[in-house]
Amino acid sequence: MIPWLFDRPAFPPVERALTEPAGLLAAGGELSPDWLLAAYRRGIFPWYSPGEPILWWSPDPRLVLYPREIRITRSLRKTLRRGRFEIRLDTAFTDVMAACAAPREPGGGTWITAEMQAAYGRMHELGFAHSVECWSDGRLAGGLYGMALGRAFFGESMFSRETDASKVALAHLTRFLEAREYAVIDCQMTTQHLLSMGAHEISRAAFCAGLDAWTREGPPPGRWPADAAQNIDWR
Repeated sequence: MIPWLFDRPAFPPVERALTEPAGLLAAGGELSPDWLLAAYRRGIFPWYSPGEPILWWSPDPRLVLYPREIRITRSLRKTLRRGRFEIRLDTAFTDVMAACAAPREPGGGTWITAEMQAAYGRMHELGFAHSVECWSDGRLAGGLYGMALGRAFFGESMFSRETDASKVALAHLTRFLEAREYAVIDCQMTTQHLLSMGAHEISRAAFCAGLDAWTREGPPPGRWPADAAQNIDWR
């Protein structure tokens, strides 16, 4: 049985999360800034489908990517060197979220509900949520979005409309974060795609112990400079 949360973000200890479904910790509450900040600082994130209550998760193990450890294949490096995409930060956050929310196949669903888009849009306005965008001939070709707290970036979702666009966005994100001494990218759930790019699993206990320091240090919230991830040397 998981607890139901009401009028304040009093999350239970993450050790109480279920093993099946893996990581489910609590239900209820809100997606207001106070709730989201309290959750992320504890290694908790919301994830639920339309028609469900808000569900809060803290999986064990946790997939993380340390920025300097990203694995860039030879073919991806060639794409990066060619400069096929123009990379911008925080210029089209709403469009990136909408693209991530679009079903991946006809008739498919999405967990990025209208409520989630509004909530993270508010976090973007407050300087906590950010987008990395790949543009091609004036069109948004791919990108990703997530939350930044202190020296931790919490990746939420990515999309591609052209080959390698989301990989290019992730590569530029890691270089941007590394240059600003961010410690970690939280990938949340394990996928083969992210494992192939250098992410690896650590225990929830290790992740949460790191968060205590990572989220208390680093830059204050604020909009990222639009061109700060351009002109990277990919040799």
